[in-house]
Amino acid sequence: MHISIMDTTLRDGEQTSGVSFSEDEKLAIAKILLEDLKIDRIEIASARVSDGEFKGAKLIFDWSRKHGHIDQVEVLGFVDGMESLNWIKKAGGKVINLLTKGSLKHCELQLRKTPDEHIRNIKEVVKNAEEMGIRVNIYFEDWSNGMRNSRDYVYYMLDNLKDEKIDRYMLPDTLGILNHVETYEMCKDIVDRYPGLKFDFHAHNDYDLATANVFSAIQAGISGIHTTVNGLGERAGNVPASSVIGIVKDHFKYEMSLREEKLYTVSKIIERFSGIRIPENKPLIGENVFTQTSGIHADGDQKDNLYFNDLIPERFGRKRQYALGKMSGKASIHKNLEEMGIKLNREEMKLVTQRVIELGDKKEVVTKEDLPYIISDVLRSKKVVEKIKIRNFSLSVAAGMRSMATLSLDIDGEIYEGTASGDGQYNAFIRALWKIYDQLERPHPVLKDYVISIPPGGKSDALCECLITWDLNGKSFKTRGLDSDQTVAAINGTVRMLNLIETMK
Repeated sequence: MHISIMDTTLRDGEQTSGVSFSEDEKLAIAKILLEDLKIDRIEIASARVSDGEFKGAKLIFDWSRKHGHIDQVEVLGFVDGMESLNWIKKAGGKVINLLTKGSLKHCELQLRKTPDEHIRNIKEVVKNAEEMGIRVNIYFEDWSNGMRNSRDYVYYMLDNLKDEKIDRYMLPDTLGILNHVETYEMCKDIVDRYPGLKFDFHAHNDYDLATANVFSAIQAGISGIHTTVNGLGERAGNVPASSVIGIVKDHFKYEMSLREEKLYTVSKIIERFSGIRIPENKPLIGENVFTQTSGIHADGDQKDNLYFNDLIPERFGRKRQYALGKMSGKASIHKNLEEMGIKLNREEMKLVTQRVIELGDKKEVVTKEDLPYIISDVLRSKKVVEKIKIRNFSLSVAAGMRSMATLSLDIDGEIYEGTASGDGQYNAFIRALWKIYDQLERPHPVLKDYVISIPPGGKSDALCECLITWDLNGKSFKTRGLDSDQTVAAINGTVRMLNLIETMK
């Protein structure tokens, strides 16, 4: 069985609060949906809404006609005689998705018409569309409430329209009220009662059940599903295309045209155009969904892919990663080092693992790009005996005032304290440190250069490296410090310098 996808990102998706695509963005989105993602059909606009809507639709129709997609581009139209049809014809369209009333309440209270009057008006639009060479699909707006509260009305509509020149009958859960049990029962009832008609299901996510409802609709025999990229849409949005992929391909083993390997790229483009961020844990397209954080999971994957499922990241243009942080074990670090071609002995691995966990406790996830910095920092630390330690320090900064630093220094078990002000927190720290050294008549070097960097591809809130160049009696040398805070990284590099001097003695 083939499941047809109609994407309505450019129509229903643009009804997301705060989202408005420019004409050029609309054309770009239409291109990637049809040519990259290989969506079967796209709904791009509502007729008669605005001049901007018309210009955007015309731009897409002009392009789609030249590239063989004109029959895949649809516009929402209304039961308004010739108005919507003329709008679509003038823009260059060939398909109208006719919005009709799927519940008796909507028909009588919003349109103030009887069912017979509404059907007569619909047939008039369908007849006019056929004469103009425009194909018709039909929406039954508020269909889910219609099935709950006025099912005979829904039957009456279908009985009177089933022999018209209508391609697809589209069943929207307009207010997102259904659950998966109701969806199955309602869709099965309609499919069994009208076996010769083609039906689409249009899910909204108000109860966070849109994906479950799509599953039930397909189970009931519905062959067409409406989606939006990233789940854009009014209120809580529509069912995301990403959620439908796994249902269709992995649970039902059905076919669909959508190219799953292009999904992530398209989702990121829509994220940029819409300004609506993709949650990091969003299935298939979220930033973290193919990242293993637990060390035991990395260990299981290393032994026999024990924590894999059918959602292999490469299917969706992604790559599996092993996060480095406070939950990391040796297996997570080993997986990352293996990918980078770095080998460590058991003792070195233990030290690096401990350092990663410490950083994870202080901030968030350490990236793979941070590892060479951490390894370098850990291995250098092994070579320097710590005779001098910072017991405590306090740094302060205030607008319009000099920074202050107070520190407690341990030299061979003796505690010394110093306080100073400076131009910035690190400068204040250095002045307080040299106060202690001057009192003890100890020599100290001159700071010649100071560079803060983060690993390429790393995160500045996870790891910073400070490289400091010193001069002591004409001899130049460098020390590095590593931490999630750049000032603390500089302090770590400074303490390493003090111990290096002690070691050189």
